[in-house]
Amino acid sequence: MIGIGQQFPQFALTGVVSSDPKHAFQPVNHESFSGKWRVVFFWPKDFTFVCPTEIAAFGKLDKEFKARDAQLLGVSVDSEFVHLAWRRDREELRALPFPMLADVKRELAGSLGILDPEAGVAQRATYIVDPQGVIRFVYVTDLSVGRSPEEVLRVLDALQTDELCPCNWQKGDETLKAA
Repeated sequence: MIGIGQQFPQFALTGVVSSDPKHAFQPVNHESFSGKWRVVFFWPKDFTFVCPTEIAAFGKLDKEFKARDAQLLGVSVDSEFVHLAWRRDREELRALPFPMLADVKRELAGSLGILDPEAGVAQRATYIVDPQGVIRFVYVTDLSVGRSPEEVLRVLDALQTDELCPCNWQKGDETLKAA
């Protein structure tokens, strides 16, 4: 698995940006949000149970991420057509404010090393990528366990201080000073 300090892989995927089939699809690649922080999170499959809870929770925090000059990007190995059908089917996904990317060929998940060997889907992984494309945070949970978007936001805040942040540090708290 690619980790901290490494360059996030180049990619070119189709994103679903709307529940309206006429305006739903948009190309998204590694240069689409140049100069911004990116939070790229993967879920195993559409039309499942844990995944929509996480996706909706990230959606509710989208304004917080944008206020920190960060772009959310959600990804699974399902096609853009499945993403669109799922958005239209689930109330909490209809107005998502970030793209749902289709990694159907499993190229991005494969190059990151997060394809689950048993299930053949992307693991539940989250990456915070800095404006230079460098991975600064990786968070992977078991396929059956949802993650905390609030924790991802907290870590983004800490990374953006460029200082030493103690355990459970929150935005506005004092950072540590090296002696």
